[in-house]
Amino acid sequence: MLTGVVNAPEINTKHGWLNTDRSYTLKDFRGKIVLLDFWTYGCINCQHLMPDLHRLEREYPNELVIIGVHSAKFTAEKSHEAIKQAILKFGITHPVVNDADFEVWKHYAVNAWPTVVLIDPNGKVIGQKAGEGIYDIIKPHLDQLIKDFGDQINREPFLFTPEQAEAQVLKFPSKLIADPEGNLYLSDSGHHRILKLSTTGQILEIIGAGQAGFTNGPYAQVTFNEPHGLALHGQTLYVADAKNNAIRAVNLETQEVTTLAGTGELSYYFFDDQLGATVLPNSPWDLLLDNNQLYIASAGNHQILRLDLGTNQLLRFAGTGREALADGSLREAAFNQPSGLTLHDRTLYIADPEASAVRALDLDKASVTTLIGRGLFEFGDEDGYFDEAYLQHCMGLTYHNGLLYLADTYNGKIKVLDLEKQQIHTLLNGLQEPNDVLVHQGSLWVTNTNAHQLLRVNLETGAKEVVEVKG
Repeated sequence: MLTGVVNAPEINTKHGWLNTDRSYTLKDFRGKIVLLDFWTYGCINCQHLMPDLHRLEREYPNELVIIGVHSAKFTAEKSHEAIKQAILKFGITHPVVNDADFEVWKHYAVNAWPTVVLIDPNGKVIGQKAGEGIYDIIKPHLDQLIKDFGDQINREPFLFTPEQAEAQVLKFPSKLIADPEGNLYLSDSGHHRILKLSTTGQILEIIGAGQAGFTNGPYAQVTFNEPHGLALHGQTLYVADAKNNAIRAVNLETQEVTTLAGTGELSYYFFDDQLGATVLPNSPWDLLLDNNQLYIASAGNHQILRLDLGTNQLLRFAGTGREALADGSLREAAFNQPSGLTLHDRTLYIADPEASAVRALDLDKASVTTLIGRGLFEFGDEDGYFDEAYLQHCMGLTYHNGLLYLADTYNGKIKVLDLEKQQIHTLLNGLQEPNDVLVHQGSLWVTNTNAHQLLRVNLETGAKEVVEVKG
């Protein structure tokens, strides 16, 4: 019989619960199999785990209760409201306890995100597993527990009261670019679609049916799953379809969407694996076009990939695949969930959020250096000279007139990096997880992601206005 020995430590904290209208103790779930998911919402590996959790919830609705234990890495992630937005963004239906002080984390001796802990119907710990890909590991244990405990299992479903989102025209808007006619393309990631907008906010075209999926076809039928980065090459719009692990191609003339790279599966390549061989993207987050070379921030495997648009061959370009802040040659360098790209004068600048870093990749020297950033657990909010500055999970950036404009996402700020003076200062604060920035027609455009807004900002004063998206 599969049974635990050690009593599961309590999971209540003083910070309370989300995605439910009350607090619980583990005793409330006696008779149920319980799976604890220790996560932090900015972690791409935690996001990769969610399809497995959703699948287990669907297959064992009467026997299993999943509880998220949100043990935040970044200061901004400790906020109840920020966790709520993440719950809504990722479609989480199970309750989540806010473990902002790592109390539950310590009681369960967890040391990595994500980690799951399985608890039997008597409240005893069966075991724990760190990392992604848990479905095939957890499912046999669930089947065995159901067999062993039989009628002792409480099969009455728990009904939780999930967080509710207000209806919005935009839902977690992400990356944006401009076209030669002056219009904007915007990833409306929470609605799983791409919008073409005028600069007054008028919706000119909608690309996508508006629900998560992975189907090709005409605009009204095609589906994406949390699209982010965009790039325009002639009459083709390229889309980083993050949660489908794919690069999609939108033919703007025929209004048809196809898949250029990716199968939907997660793929990993480390050190010398698959060098010179065609690879697949892993949670692609941003795109940058340089002539006929499409650079891809492959956030899920901490690499930069390059797609040759002439041959449609996708190859590894930079990064070992390990998550670290390491400079050096393209083969030696390591990144930390790269999520934003911009190019100037043969230098590819990279927003590297898990290390709260800005990196510079010299395309001629084939080497990577760090402008700002110290490592995975070094973050804050300090302006000044680059070597004194701190950021917090920065996700987007753009170059303009010797300056890098940066979405310092978890600090809720837009910052400006003067590349000549090697100094950084704050242009705008008080935002809710801004994801991207774009200089267009003399203004700075910002996706204020968790406020579901598109902003137009004065480059000199930082004065902002919300662009009403309509139509």
